[in-house]
Amino acid sequence: MSQKKIVRPEKPARDTIAPSDLTFGLSTCKRCLWIKYWFKVTMPGQFPLVKPLADAQEEHFRRAAMQDLDPSLPAGIVKQWGQWVKSAPLVIGGQQTTWKILGIYDLLAHYEDGSVGIIDCKVSDSDRDNGAFYAPQLEAYAHALENPDKGKPFPVSSMGLLIWKLAGVTETRQSELASNSHGFGVNQHYVPVERDSANFMNLLEELITTIEGGMPDPGPECNVCNYLIKRVELEID
Repeated sequence: MSQKKIVRPEKPARDTIAPSDLTFGLSTCKRCLWIKYWFKVTMPGQFPLVKPLADAQEEHFRRAAMQDLDPSLPAGIVKQWGQWVKSAPLVIGGQQTTWKILGIYDLLAHYEDGSVGIIDCKVSDSDRDNGAFYAPQLEAYAHALENPDKGKPFPVSSMGLLIWKLAGVTETRQSELASNSHGFGVNQHYVPVERDSANFMNLLEELITTIEGGMPDPGPECNVCNYLIKRVELEID
């Protein structure tokens, strides 16, 4: 079976950077990342249960007081949720690029001093759900809010993860939403995420350099690439 050589188009299929690519994209497989930006081809996600749980989590905390999320947070209210943010063209190494950040945050709190706080909702039991891993993604939202493509900038004074970990089945009261008396219990905790602008800009530069260069090698632990390579090697008649 002959393989068709990939010819890169004259320009990428998109000119915006997804915040999640600063975490999952760079750390998983740069080849998949490169193909995504040049050809708009991605592997569909397989998260049948996570999305409805995450949606329920976000809906539960709309208009919530920040100190209900965590007592360490200053007084404020969650006033916005699920909105797209887009940055002005990114400046890397003193040079303006054609790239912009485009993403959708989960929850946005407004504090009494006029600043805002970004809350990223997670439903997971993974040890990877920590501030260090997700910091670049949240930093991207913060950059877009503080340097918007259009409109008023918002100073970001806090970032954090609101994590739900499933704690088994528990009895609940019947309601309009639940026809039986059982549901999932969760353990909740808030993880503050520290800002690190220098690391964020370094990752942006690495991401843009990867996209604008030639097609990278597949990631050694990329399940998608490893599957496709083995599939092609079969060459079944």
